[in-house]
Amino acid sequence: MAQGFRGWVRRSTGAWLPRAGTFDAGEIEIKSRRVFILPTRAGLGFAALLLVLLIGSVNYSLGLGFGLTFLALSCALVDMVATYRNLAHLRLQQGRVAPVFAGQEAQFELLLTNRTRLARYAVWADFSNVAEPRHATDIAPGAQAIVTLSLPTSTRGWLAPARVKLFTRFPLGLFQAWSYWRPAARALVYPRPEDGAPPLPLAGGAGNNSGNSARPGGNDDFAGVRSYQPGDSPRQMAWRQIARLDPDIGGQLVTKHFEGTGGDQLLLDFDAVPAQLDVELRLARMTRWVLEAEARALPYAFRLGAIRYDAAVGAAHQAACLRALALHGSGEAP
Repeated sequence: MAQGFRGWVRRSTGAWLPRAGTFDAGEIEIKSRRVFILPTRAGLGFAALLLVLLIGSVNYSLGLGFGLTFLALSCALVDMVATYRNLAHLRLQQGRVAPVFAGQEAQFELLLTNRTRLARYAVWADFSNVAEPRHATDIAPGAQAIVTLSLPTSTRGWLAPARVKLFTRFPLGLFQAWSYWRPAARALVYPRPEDGAPPLPLAGGAGNNSGNSARPGGNDDFAGVRSYQPGDSPRQMAWRQIARLDPDIGGQLVTKHFEGTGGDQLLLDFDAVPAQLDVELRLARMTRWVLEAEARALPYAFRLGAIRYDAAVGAAHQAACLRALALHGSGEAP
C-alpha cells in the first residue's frame, strides 16, 4: 500500500518537479507548481495561540473571543496567499559569470524579472547548500533586479554551483514560500599564480649584456615592447606604456622593440618548467608569467602540450592562455 502511494506521488509530481541533475536552460518562470509553502516557527506558534483562543471561547462562550479568533485566522490565511504570490510568476535568467583565480570567490549573476503589476518584497536568494541566505532584494512591477551570488574556489577548472534557492516570508513571516532553480552556469577557475615565481624566461639578449650592441640598428618594423636593459637608448623608451604600468609590480621601464634588433623573445613553455615540480605548481608558475608579461606589455608565445599560440599581447591572448592552463589535463578542449 505504501509503495503504491509512493509511486502515485512520483507519477503525479514528476511532470512539474525538476529532476536531480537537470538544468534549467534559458529564462524560466516560477509557476504555481514550483512554489512550496509551509508555516514557519512563528506560524506554528500563531496556530497554537489560535487553538488556545478557540478552546477558551468555546468553554466560556465568549462571542468576542470567537470574533478575535476568526479575525486572526483570516489574517493568517491572507498572509499565506500574499507570501505565495510574492514568489510565484517571477522569471529567472542566468547572468554573467566571470573567470576567477583559485582562492578567489566566483560571482554568479542571477536576473530576477517581475513582469506582473505586483511588487515583490524581501525575496531571498542563495545557493541551497548555504545555511543562512545572504542576498535579499525588492523588485518593482515591470522591473528587473540583479542578485550576485558568490562561491569560494579552491581548485582550477570548471566550477558548477549547487542549485539556487529562492524564498520569502513576506509580509508577516507566518509562512515561508520557496522554489528551486538550477541554471546551467559554470565558472572557469584559473590556477592560482605562484608567489615568488622566478623572472620571466627571456631569451636572446635577456640578462646578456653582450647582446646590447645589436640593438641600435633596424628601427623600421615595430614589434612591441620589452623590459628595459642597461644601454638602451632613451629615445626607444616606451613612455606611454611606462605611464600605465603599476610601480608595485617592479621593472617599470620598458623599451620599444623593433624587428631585426636582436631583441628578446619571450616564450612561455610548460615543458621548459622544471619537470621535478608538481604539475599544479608548474601551472601556477606559467599563470604568474602570463600575468607578468601582460602587465609589462611584452609579447609572448605560449606552449602547453599540443597547444601552440604565437607571440601576442592583449586581453584575448591572455584569456586563451589562462583558459588552457585552467583546463589542462581535464580532457576538455580549451
